Amino acid sequence: MTKADEVDEIDDSQAPLIEHLAELRTRLIRSVLAFIVGMVICFTVWNPIFDFLTRPLCDAMAVRGMTDCGLILIRLQEGFFVAVSISLLGGLVLAFPVISFQMWRFVAPGLYKSEKGAFLPFMLASPFMFFLGAAFAYYVVTPLAFDFFLGFQQAGTVLDEGEVENATAGIAFQGSAQEYLSLTIKFIVAFGLCFQLPVLLTLMGKAGLVSAEGLRAVRKYAVVGILVLAALVTPPDVVTQVILFVVVYGLYEVSIWLVARVQKSREAELRAQGLWFEDDDDPYGEGREEDDPLMREFDEDGTDGGARGR
Repeated sequence: MTKADEVDEIDDSQAPLIEHLAELRTRLIRSVLAFIVGMVICFTVWNPIFDFLTRPLCDAMAVRGMTDCGLILIRLQEGFFVAVSISLLGGLVLAFPVISFQMWRFVAPGLYKSEKGAFLPFMLASPFMFFLGAAFAYYVVTPLAFDFFLGFQQAGTVLDEGEVENATAGIAFQGSAQEYLSLTIKFIVAFGLCFQLPVLLTLMGKAGLVSAEGLRAVRKYAVVGILVLAALVTPPDVVTQVILFVVVYGLYEVSIWLVARVQKSREAELRAQGLWFEDDDDPYGEGREEDDPLMREFDEDGTDGGARGR
């Protein structure tokens, strides 16, 4: 092979990579544009979105007889950053279908038909589970958490002239708009991501990376990990930490059940193809070279005959 032929071969091998990079750039640009458009839309209507996000707080305050559901701006620029934060979250939500579609269009050409059929349900289940977790956080967790936090208020003594003996100082909620929004978004995003656990583990089970037996074996370690996660992503109150632990652990058990079903489906498929072998020590048929159809075909070709005959 001449030097010119080697150069042509290198150029041919680089061409698919350049095409993939160009395709990736196109998909990323479209995703970013969708995110920017969603951001601009949400920035124009950030007040109604903010009113929606503050509804759990107002309901909790109304239950306690508080008539003024108001938040304050501690810094002059805080109102602008509240609008920007809402725009970022809303833009991501609005652009998520476009981003998922662009991701799918980039990955799909490299998948077999069977792989597309296996991967597409997970692409659809992921946003559904995220919105389910976000809705659970908004409608269940935040009302309980805010009611818990508001319980630390106390009424102060009304002082008359000269009467200060045994007076008590009042503790009243005057929350920062940005701090409240940050806490609420943290709740929503944390529960939305935690609800991805069944999708992630089931997809890994479909790929053969995890098994139901393995997940059951590390259950005690998973409990410790979930407790640490609950302590990190939720405020330091027992109510929300217990709720998050119960929910995530329940999702972990559901994931074990889903992975077991995926394993049975995978086993049935391998049995239909004649690639499944029973072995007490190796239930997946791994390590049994003499029963592997590929190895038998390899031996029949005589390629490995000399090595085995010695």
